[in-house]
Amino acid sequence: MKKSLLFFVILFIIVSSCKKDNKNNLESCFSNSNAQALVHDGQNREYILYLPNSYNGSSAVPLMLNFHGFGGSASDFLQEADMRQLAESDTFILVYPQGSCSEGYSYWNACPNGNDNKSDTDDFGFVESLINVVSSQYNIDAERVYAVGYSNGGMMAYGLANYKSDLIAAIGSVSGAMLDCIGPTSHPMPVIHLHGTSDGVLPYSGSSEWNSTQSTLDHWINFNNTVLSPSVISENNIEHYVYDQGDNSVSVEHYKYIGGDHVWFKSSFQGQNASELVWSFVSRYDINGLR
Repeated sequence: MKKSLLFFVILFIIVSSCKKDNKNNLESCFSNSNAQALVHDGQNREYILYLPNSYNGSSAVPLMLNFHGFGGSASDFLQEADMRQLAESDTFILVYPQGSCSEGYSYWNACPNGNDNKSDTDDFGFVESLINVVSSQYNIDAERVYAVGYSNGGMMAYGLANYKSDLIAAIGSVSGAMLDCIGPTSHPMPVIHLHGTSDGVLPYSGSSEWNSTQSTLDHWINFNNTVLSPSVISENNIEHYVYDQGDNSVSVEHYKYIGGDHVWFKSSFQGQNASELVWSFVSRYDINGLR
């Protein structure tokens, strides 16, 4: 009986500890190796930072934020959407932030408040704190901070374009969607959106829950005052749409993957995969428009 009582006491301590960890966003729904941590709004947050060997601190370099999808981890996503070789060749600092945890799944709150949020966790504030921390440690070009994300991470990138545009120069979304919360974007916003026509999670044509790809593009086309009729190039079942000549010479670009699923795309368009297409696009801009 004493051994049984001891077992339940230990079990109670473990469960209580897990509940406490959940409040601090330490629940084990993700596992990151070599993660760095910061505390924001009383919560413990993680991120993986890649510092290229080409960085020497002598001049300011861009910062690229890449957000995983729902249920993902930063370390796994770094392998899936690997931009490290690009960071080496073009010398920019690369960060994969980690979302919060609820009911065993990681996520991003892509609206300040909304039905799509999983909690009241302040992800926008976390990203701003993250940018400030990295900028205090490394020589970051504040006019060249970019955000891209996959799925729910793509929603987060759009959320930053809407609500933290004073920090973000350009954004990208891969198999993502923009939610209905539209914020006070403060400057013309270059946008690149990659999406598959057979996406069964966030349907290309939209659904009762999610905006269509075209409606999202239309928002930024109108906001940026680009041309309404795009130039189109097709290759390997991928169609590339370019809406250019926008304010501050920004453009909105779309890669339509015919038959493409809900993935971070590996297939090539003119020799570039999704990671390369995104970086090639956003790096053309700073917060003032075309560089």
